[in-house]
Amino acid sequence: MSSVQVEETVDRAPMTPASLREAMARFATGVIVLSVGGENIHGMTANAFSSVSLDPPTVLCCVSRSAVMHGAVTAQRCFGVSVLGAQQEELARHFADRKRPLGVEQFRAIDWTPGPLTQAPLLRGALAWLECELTEVHASGDHSIFLGKVVSSSSGRGRSGLLFFDGRFQRVDTTAAA
Repeated sequence: MSSVQVEETVDRAPMTPASLREAMARFATGVIVLSVGGENIHGMTANAFSSVSLDPPTVLCCVSRSAVMHGAVTAQRCFGVSVLGAQQEELARHFADRKRPLGVEQFRAIDWTPGPLTQAPLLRGALAWLECELTEVHASGDHSIFLGKVVSSSSGRGRSGLLFFDGRFQRVDTTAAA
């Protein structure tokens, strides 16, 4: 049995938010729009999102405690998720823009439908949609980790995903031959 030795240069500089941001930029993530309906209607682009469990069906999303979305999810106790496709970069940018209107005005020119169970806006043309009931909230630094039980899910027809990698939006196309 042989072993291979890999040599890497590891920067031992002190940990800073900037160095973490740089390291995490090397990790490709999907892009979603997290949404809340009702009196607290709001949408927010996010990439700190993950499946947690299939049984029970559970997902998580991390939200800054200073974000409007944090208060909206906490108040409404449920949320929607629209998994964005490669052609939806403009929507991702819209819901990431801190200067966009708040409340229902941010959805005025957007094609969406209220989730049947949560009333959270679900964006048409997305690759998939989830509706979730908030089950747990965990504080972590300047963010909260929201855990949600998935109460409804569906998939669209698209096969090309929107990713965030190296500090910018990228696309992955699964329809191309390997």
